[in-house]
Amino acid sequence: MIKAVILDFGGVLAEEGFREGLKAIGQKNGLNPEDFYAVASELVYQTGYVTGRADEPEFWNAVREKVGVTGDDKELRSEILKRFILRPEMLKFVEELKTSGFITAILSDQTNWLDEIDRETPFFHHFDFIFNSFNMKKGKRNPSIFQDVCSAMGLRPEELLFVDDNIENIRRALGEGLNAIHVRDIGSLQIEIKNLVGI
Repeated sequence: MIKAVILDFGGVLAEEGFREGLKAIGQKNGLNPEDFYAVASELVYQTGYVTGRADEPEFWNAVREKVGVTGDDKELRSEILKRFILRPEMLKFVEELKTSGFITAILSDQTNWLDEIDRETPFFHHFDFIFNSFNMKKGKRNPSIFQDVCSAMGLRPEELLFVDDNIENIRRALGEGLNAIHVRDIGSLQIEIKNLVGI
């Protein structure tokens, strides 16, 4: 029986600002947007920024060194943060889940930007738990993060439903015994979740 619903941030609760922001930076610098996104999104892990083991300047310096983009840190981060647009319909749905008796949580491979977004447009209060790789020192590439989440919530894996737009994260969650939904169409997501949790 599912007792908790855990949602990814970018691509689920909000527009995918990281991917789209990086693509925009690549385009502005005359680079192939997809290629630049692939390089920069790998560097956020390699530098340790996404797991809180490096700071933001280290990440942007690594990006500049690898591909030669221009712009200061403030300008580059702005391209990403302005694209993380919260989806009000999803936050409303989270409240519906809570009213129906479910525990709600965020599990996101994010940096300190997640806290900044919450300060600018508060949304953490909709959730019982916030799990951010930056604070946990571990990302979803490490399957053990799902056991950490289970322990923190005091629940068994089969009692959790994990929702993410990254199929690799879904596979890891399933491998750890969680229920999972891969988000392909945000429009039908609420129906999928309701069908699975039985509301």
